[in-house]
Order: sequence, then structure tokens, then C-alpha cells
Amino acid sequence: QRAIIPRIARRGVESSERLGRYRWVVERTLAWFARFRRIAVRYERRADIFTAFHHIAASLICWRFVQRWFC
Repeated sequence: QRAIIPRIARRGVESSERLGRYRWVVERTLAWFARFRRIAVRYERRADIFTAFHHIAASLICWRFVQRWFC
């Protein structure tokens, strides 16, 4: 229905190098957030503080993206 095609490397048919090109956006975003240790391991008990750290991490990720591509 959504036309999602599974991509499994088979021996001799496709190289495993091409599989990395189609990495999901969600996996990439979670990997960016995992770089911040305070978010990867939840130290905060209060949800509002934890959410604030998520917002700070997201703004730092966006700032680094802007610096790399536009400055």
C-alpha cells in the first residue's frame, strides 16, 4: 500500500555498500540525539527538564547544520 520495498543484501547480487545510502531519516535523527549523553541516558526525573534538554539538543543540531552549509 505504501510501496515500501525491503532491501536485503544477498550474496553475489548486490553489494552491501549500497544499502547504507537509504538510511531512514528517523534513524539518522536519533543518532544525532544520541551524541548528547544527557539525553541518551535519562538523568532527569522531571519531564519538563528532559523536554528542555531535547529542545536544546535540537537547536544545537540545527545550528551546527546551518554553520556547516551556509557559513
